[in-house]
Amino acid sequence: MGGASGMIGTTLARALEEDGHEVTRLVRRAPQNDHEVNWAPSARMLDFTLIDRADVVVNLSGASLSHLPWTSSYRKQILESRVQATHALTDAMRMASSPPATFLSASAVGFYGDRPGSRLTEESAAGTGFLADLCQEWETVADLAPEKTRVVTLRTGLVLGPEGALKPLRTLTKLGVSGHLGTGGQHWPWISLLDEVAAIRHLVTSSLDGPVNLAGPTPATADRLMKRLASDLHRPYAFRIPERAMTLALGEAAHELLLSSQKVIPQKLLDDGFAFEHTTVDQAVDWAVSAR
Repeated sequence: MGGASGMIGTTLARALEEDGHEVTRLVRRAPQNDHEVNWAPSARMLDFTLIDRADVVVNLSGASLSHLPWTSSYRKQILESRVQATHALTDAMRMASSPPATFLSASAVGFYGDRPGSRLTEESAAGTGFLADLCQEWETVADLAPEKTRVVTLRTGLVLGPEGALKPLRTLTKLGVSGHLGTGGQHWPWISLLDEVAAIRHLVTSSLDGPVNLAGPTPATADRLMKRLASDLHRPYAFRIPERAMTLALGEAAHELLLSSQKVIPQKLLDDGFAFEHTTVDQAVDWAVSAR
């Protein structure tokens, strides 16, 4: 597993071990135990003999999108950290004498771009913009895995957990600085950390392939999510932050992360019988606020 030190990776690795799997974590520092192996994704370097022992490869590597602002150098890091890590893994798979049966590789709902009014399933076309272009390149590299390897690209939405993207929103809300972001009517694809991990575990043994939307089954607007967060934290929801002010403060990231509208439906997961623990954004926010 690449990216095992992040919020999703840490929780997923622990869950997979509880399921009885042996998880080898790829780390860029010196390994600290027998379950860690050093790799250099920026140099596309990974011992391909490791792949011979793997049934499933999980790729969650990538620089944080919530590190703001997105300078030109950080935009490059966002792209290269994802593409180079994925290249390193697919290169190693192709060199291995026994490629893995399954490759689960991260992507994002950013693939769809800003699509107000559209119902977006895995069959929907790619959008435009920095994240849409990034996700297309990212998924293209994932598809370089060996022909016999089942490739699943995980188009993940906003993951609601005690850490991650919700943390800065929670901090601002606690300070009483909470309200409408732009119109507030833009759809934010969301999923609880609990369901994100459960969905990936489901995909380890499922026969699904290609892109899979990892988003909650009931779409919600930014206003709905933020109002629930304010309510759970017993704080007011009174401000309105104009789009122009957000763009001046955050640049391109304001539109890509906060103002874009994406009504994403997890059609493949639903058709495959996956049962969400948190079916509404209210349930997911309540859980994230109370989770430790």
